[in-house]
Amino acid sequence: MPVSSVILNQRLARGCHRIWSGVPRQCVHVKSASIGSDEEQLWEAASALPFTRARIGSFFQERPELKNPFLEDALLRGYLRRHLPHQAVFSDLCAFGERVCKEVDGWGRECEVTPPRLVHFDPWGRRVDHIVTSPAWKRMKDLSAQEGLVAIGYERSYGEWSRVYQMSKLYIYSPSSGLYTCPLAMTDGAAKVIQSLGVSRPVEEAFSRLTSRQPESFWTSGQWMTERQGGSDVASGTETVAVPQTDGWYKLHGFKWFTSATDADMTLTLARVQDRTGATTPGSKGLSLFYAEVSRGEDGRLRGIEVQRLKDKLGTRQMPTAELLLDGLPAHRLSEEGRGVASIANMLTITRIHNSVSAAAAMRRVVHLARDYATRRTAFGKLLKDHPLHMQTLSRMEVESRGAFLLMMDVCRLLGREECGVATQLDSHLLRLLTPVVKLYTGKQAVAVVSECLESFGGQGYIEDTGLPGILRDAQVLSIWEGTTNVLSLDVLRCMARSSGMVVHAYFSHVKSLLAGASSVSSLAPAVKAVDSALSELEGFVQAAASRGPGYLQLSARDLAYSLARIYTGALFIDHACWEGASPSDTYAALRWCEQDLCPVSTNQRRGHYDSSTTPLDAALVFDCLR
Repeated sequence: MPVSSVILNQRLARGCHRIWSGVPRQCVHVKSASIGSDEEQLWEAASALPFTRARIGSFFQERPELKNPFLEDALLRGYLRRHLPHQAVFSDLCAFGERVCKEVDGWGRECEVTPPRLVHFDPWGRRVDHIVTSPAWKRMKDLSAQEGLVAIGYERSYGEWSRVYQMSKLYIYSPSSGLYTCPLAMTDGAAKVIQSLGVSRPVEEAFSRLTSRQPESFWTSGQWMTERQGGSDVASGTETVAVPQTDGWYKLHGFKWFTSATDADMTLTLARVQDRTGATTPGSKGLSLFYAEVSRGEDGRLRGIEVQRLKDKLGTRQMPTAELLLDGLPAHRLSEEGRGVASIANMLTITRIHNSVSAAAAMRRVVHLARDYATRRTAFGKLLKDHPLHMQTLSRMEVESRGAFLLMMDVCRLLGREECGVATQLDSHLLRLLTPVVKLYTGKQAVAVVSECLESFGGQGYIEDTGLPGILRDAQVLSIWEGTTNVLSLDVLRCMARSSGMVVHAYFSHVKSLLAGASSVSSLAPAVKAVDSALSELEGFVQAAASRGPGYLQLSARDLAYSLARIYTGALFIDHACWEGASPSDTYAALRWCEQDLCPVSTNQRRGHYDSSTTPLDAALVFDCLR
């Protein structure tokens, strides 16, 4: 036998077949005539092994499958069967859910991997400031019109439950929307403001377009409030001025530091009206609300707008967000002069509710995917779904996602009642109190749940092209946009003070009525007891804190808001589990929710977190210097 053949046999016999991986047999300098049948078999055996001759192994992990999000969500279907049992609604949501998983989700991924870009100049040097978005982003706009994602809320085909129907559809759509739900939130908010102020002639067409189901006429709205000094403090941070024109319109001059959905067809914005001397009124009393269309002149340039740059953001990369210089932008004053801040209250209600819908939907989506993955991934000899600890972790996230859904949907219910004129005074007080509460709580929980859920995918949860990391990045904006957690917590305090405590009275009354309906259900007794005890603690805190002064309440504001959210959600869990069509899972979820600390404001009060010495001690800790 030739020496080369002996060497080959020895290497193969030692199991060192990887040496030949990817090397064509003809490249090995062994004459075919000198290789016998035994050597041929060795070659065949080596070639059949994994990782040889450019093979990469036989195992590939199955990906989690996105199934119809309506059919996969037992709580959503149960809630609608209880409150909105219309076959047309079920048929529409089922068909839309199928479209989302089979078609729309792919568009959302395209929006993520093809983010918007800004073209400042055309090939001949003319300033054009053209924001180029992906074809999928444009398809999302047409889809939004066709499916009535804004229109449903204004058609009111289902009376006081129309908002629940609309938000259920957005809840299904949001995680697959490529963030198109953000311009839809601002579009809905703009339509609400125009409607509340009166659909006058200058904005009649705009309102019709914002609420249209026709793709060719449908408009989206931007929301250009934030300036360099502003953020949430628009009263003192708005520098934009409005110069009156002889035709009754205005020209806006200023710099908007953060403008979401900059490719919108119109916008609402705040500015200070100049008097004849060029002076403006400081503070919130000097702000007015303006409507402006985004249009181009015959030369192709934007009228009165220069796009300075697109924002490079942690998440929400699918949506164009820009810095804008307003240089003579034609605008119509919507509000009474000096009533701009008051006029955007309705917009904030709508956009904050949309924010909570997106938060609850993000939680539901990752739990949906993790649940499916648990049936496909084997580790340590069995499927993930057969590991008790893994299922315990998923069940905790399931309870959080259910709580977010119930709280969000109840606020949608209250909004629908108010818009249809059937809201009681209690409903109106609850809507005012719970709007900031639902936004701050669900926004915060979305980040926690999505982050936890990514762990259930192991390393794949950290890989960009799975699409999973983008869910976490996009969730982070939910606790920031339309007011951070602290800003909204202080809004809760203002709401309590301005209503002379009426909103708190409405809150306690409604929670007690929900608990009363479950008093005879023995399986829910531990949950009822927990919520009732927490409610008593909260009442005691509110009564005692009233005499402690504003500083004490401010330090407790975040914990107070969390307590309001958890107790109210616990009551909603119990109420839903009492429904005749409820499942054992509804009861189990209610019990699990009510095992947590439902009243952290009372717990932390006992620990002395709100004492007068807390603030200087906290500051000393934060600014502690190394010695």
